[in-house]
Amino acid sequence: MAERIAFLAFDMGAESGRAIVGAFDGSKVELEEVHRFANEPVMIGNTLHWDILRLFHETKKGLAAAIQRRGESIVSLGVDTWGVDFGFLDKHGNLLSNPVHYRDKRTDGILEKAFKVMPRAEVFGHTGIQIMQINTLYQLFAMRLAGSVLFDVADTLLFIPGLLMYFYTGVRNCDSTIASTSQIYDLRSRSWSGPVVQAFGIPAHVLPQVTDAGAIVGELAPLVRRELGAPALKVVTPGGHDTACAVASVPAVGSDYIYLSCGTWSLMGIEEGSPIINEVTEEFSFTNEGGVCNTVRLLKNIAGLWPVQECRRAWEREGARLDYGEITAEASAAAPFSAFIDPDDPAFLNPPHMPTAIQDFCRRTGQKVPQSRGEIVRAALEGLALKYRFVADRLERVAGRRLDTIHMVGGGINNKLLCRMAAGASGRRVIAGPAEATAIGNVLMQAMALGEIGTLGELREVVRNSFATEVYEPSDTEAWDAAYERFTGILNQSSR
Repeated sequence: MAERIAFLAFDMGAESGRAIVGAFDGSKVELEEVHRFANEPVMIGNTLHWDILRLFHETKKGLAAAIQRRGESIVSLGVDTWGVDFGFLDKHGNLLSNPVHYRDKRTDGILEKAFKVMPRAEVFGHTGIQIMQINTLYQLFAMRLAGSVLFDVADTLLFIPGLLMYFYTGVRNCDSTIASTSQIYDLRSRSWSGPVVQAFGIPAHVLPQVTDAGAIVGELAPLVRRELGAPALKVVTPGGHDTACAVASVPAVGSDYIYLSCGTWSLMGIEEGSPIINEVTEEFSFTNEGGVCNTVRLLKNIAGLWPVQECRRAWEREGARLDYGEITAEASAAAPFSAFIDPDDPAFLNPPHMPTAIQDFCRRTGQKVPQSRGEIVRAALEGLALKYRFVADRLERVAGRRLDTIHMVGGGINNKLLCRMAAGASGRRVIAGPAEATAIGNVLMQAMALGEIGTLGELREVVRNSFATEVYEPSDTEAWDAAYERFTGILNQSSR
């Protein structure tokens, strides 16, 4: 076996972060988690913040653990996170404030105000990005309307992965995968959208230069090296957006498939060579985001397992101690096809009590109201699976070809009930795995940046060599077809 080198991936989602070492021998990669930590937002007054300094501190603990375990075999590190959120640096490189969470209420009602400045269709036409109130554009516009003083002193806007890499290197970096989540970036010209920036009063000078994914940003700063006893590791932007890393590691061959990165969010789409921006993709609320190796991820953002996660948190506050296995078992035992939610209804964005929000939605749409924990979670999971079919059918219409396989990756594949539901609801084969897709993509894009992997096809071959998958065939298709007919009627009643 060839000598192994190792890459350190910091992979951060909305609930937790991990430091994962990937050992690579040229044909296979093995992962080892060396540190895991919670990602808990902090409410200060009326504003919900990310605790960015705590996150950086936890990544340093992960780096120290990785060095202790792997020593000099580690040659680089990379960071991926969620999209849209950002922080500001002043001209001296000081962080001006804690980044605000995309679920903060400052963007409530912002879309109506924004479309008075530039019509919805025009915003989509310039950027090709799904209209969502959480997008960077609307966060910045809300700040502008509130008279934020940050615009007067800010020198550089950095998205969350770029901010963390800046703390490590002192280099200000933004890659195209994370920039494209903002609704300020034009993937066709691969530059910030001048018409959008100007219309919404965004100070153009704060927008950073955009690089490709898989680029070497710099090396660990001397102060960080001394603090942690670390070598002069390269710091790589693997694709700062976690979904870009996840899609990179989809173990597919060819192009006739749908990818589904499933976690707090579900990102469902196809990989293209250029953006598809037209009336159809606008009507379907699809988004064109930057992928690795100059690909474009045409996809739909779906609110994923967020409702289930929030139900668990709500029940824990009430004294129940439940793991996801117990919750899923209760959902599996509940009667099927009793009620469904639309996971993307605005009522589920950030309600005070998710179980009540699910019950209220079912009541509002004329369905049987779920009562038990199992019934509530089953309504969420079946609604999510049916939304997968809704999106998959529309992806086929845009692609103009049959897409009969769904490659499902990410932590959501650990919910085998959801995997079975996704196959049954969509009428498509589901190939589940790998679960650690984001970290794998992060690690292997670092390998590509350092010349150990040549192409995206080679990267995916490494994934197929390294990780097993599980296949789910469609079942109970007649029952799911009847449920889907009901579901589409519920969507028409829903406010979205």
